[in-house]
Amino acid sequence: MADYSEGEEWLERLVSGDVSPESDDDSPDVGPRTSEWERQPELKKRKETKKLISAMEEAQAVQHRDHKFLSKAVEEAYRGVDCGHGGPFGAVVVHNDEVVVSCHNMVLKNSDPTAHAEVTAIREACKKLGKIELADCEIYASCEPCPMCFGAIHLSRIKRLVYGAKAEAAIAIGFDDFIADALRGTAYYQKAHMEIIQADGKGAAIAEQVFENTKAKFQMY
Repeated sequence: MADYSEGEEWLERLVSGDVSPESDDDSPDVGPRTSEWERQPELKKRKETKKLISAMEEAQAVQHRDHKFLSKAVEEAYRGVDCGHGGPFGAVVVHNDEVVVSCHNMVLKNSDPTAHAEVTAIREACKKLGKIELADCEIYASCEPCPMCFGAIHLSRIKRLVYGAKAEAAIAIGFDDFIADALRGTAYYQKAHMEIIQADGKGAAIAEQVFENTKAKFQMY
């Protein structure tokens, strides 16, 4: 027996003005029920499928790009320790998909407690680009920035921050644990006018390995 409940529902919608009596698309379907997806024209289905595939490809491209630049920051972290310049931290500033500067922690080399990788990278990028605002740049850091570095990133107007290891990875080998809690979860951190991304998967793994692989090569300062 045919199911007329959909026809009754359509009549109620017609009375309420939700549908038009001239519209074929709005007419009741009293036959076998099909999904909304099945009722769409084939062309529209293909269009939606292409959009979905395009979005997935775009996300994969961004992830690949982030991994490439984050890997450079990790390389800097190793380089800084090998040179005896400071702790295992690296940072890269990127503009239009090109590396502007690639820097590492210089605290010991410069006898300067503020010469963290991110601060050093911002200073060098500003000099190289000849400006004090880096609104069209991104920064990749091997580890979650400390409050000082986060403040420098914010003041430079950098539009996007991508970091690898979480602060806890640095704490595990002896760096100050107050760094992890000073800003995280605060309104200042949450309302920063930048995109903040913590890498996952392989990106996070290679960044976290830096601390384990270098802890015997430098003295805590």
